[in-house]
Amino acid sequence: MSKSQLIERYSAPERRNHWAVAISFILLVLSGLALFHPAFFFLTNLLGGAVWARILHPFIGVILFALFVYMARGFAQYNHINDNDRKWMKHIKDVISNKDDKLPAVGKYNAGQKYLFWTLVVCISVLFVSGIMIWQPYFASRLPVTLLRIGVLLHALSAFVAIAGIMVHIYAAIWVKGSIRAMTRGFVSKAWAKHHHAAWYKEISK
Repeated sequence: MSKSQLIERYSAPERRNHWAVAISFILLVLSGLALFHPAFFFLTNLLGGAVWARILHPFIGVILFALFVYMARGFAQYNHINDNDRKWMKHIKDVISNKDDKLPAVGKYNAGQKYLFWTLVVCISVLFVSGIMIWQPYFASRLPVTLLRIGVLLHALSAFVAIAGIMVHIYAAIWVKGSIRAMTRGFVSKAWAKHHHAAWYKEISK
């Protein structure tokens, strides 16, 4: 495909940041599961054993939060939910059935992507705050037991929601052909943009 048929969707810094967030998230999920339940304890070996997994997990969490904040600041302007997004959600059955003729024109991100974005903003913020609360030996010893229990519960619940959201994100990226290429190479075809994000294509073509 010639360069004249391609449109940049993500810059190199955006792609590097995205994959850094993804790698950090995967390491946190695996080490978090290992610390959460004995059935997953074997996963501690990925970070050098139980001791290192316990030490590194919160530090990786801080790195993830910093990377995610940087990414979210850049993407937030494209994720404001509007009337078109609400109409898009009302036609979610048509989205799943690939009946695009009934859908409103989509901007850079569709409603599903926007709702996922804000879900992750909330979840990762809660994970960060609750993670700081229960971080041994630095902060947890200074808080009452009741507050620690609340922190552990919030940490587990927000992690569950974030993991579920990312699984949907991965599935959607595979399902919509061309999406993964956008985050690996940075470009999509004009035909892809017109079909999946017509309002965005119209905006950048002015």
